[in-house]
Amino acid sequence: MKQALFIFLGLFLSNILCAQEFSIGPKVGLSQANISVNGEGFESGEDVTGYHLGLFVRMGGSSIFVQPEFLFTNVGGTIVQSSDNSDRTINANFNRFDIPMMFGFKFANFFRVQAGPIASILLDYTIEDALQTALDIDYSNSTIGYQAGVGLDLGNLILDFKYENSLSKISRSVAGFETDQRQNQLIISAGFRLF
Repeated sequence: MKQALFIFLGLFLSNILCAQEFSIGPKVGLSQANISVNGEGFESGEDVTGYHLGLFVRMGGSSIFVQPEFLFTNVGGTIVQSSDNSDRTINANFNRFDIPMMFGFKFANFFRVQAGPIASILLDYTIEDALQTALDIDYSNSTIGYQAGVGLDLGNLILDFKYENSLSKISRSVAGFETDQRQNQLIISAGFRLF
């Protein structure tokens, strides 16, 4: 089993190193995101629409490629805190610097399947309840997650549809109560290959 893995890895890396394709260009998109919450008295609220913009680079051969991206991302979600009397909605908004590293396979010269890790660096955030009272929540400065999805190459236009989930907690508590919070989102984006 290990031998097969090393052979596959060797073939993959040799294909990347002998790259037949190198592309670079801008990328923009929208996301539908929420915060997955696991904690007593808390649950996930409504999804929030976010956006991202930045740069992508694609390297590889005709069928195997690697595509790092460098993106400014605005994303968020809502958390509902339930109590005996009423529910309290908490709105979260995050500005992040995201670096997804997609590894993929290309079929029929236009259809792609891809997956890989994503590193997110938190730039700033706002957390407030429905009365716009700011809350002090200690969010992680960086998280690791994964993305997976499909894509289309139509001339110089690239289209991606991906799912993202966090492998690490973005915070361990809300208003002093223990929780397990993780960001997840559906992403649609478009890029343009400059060369």
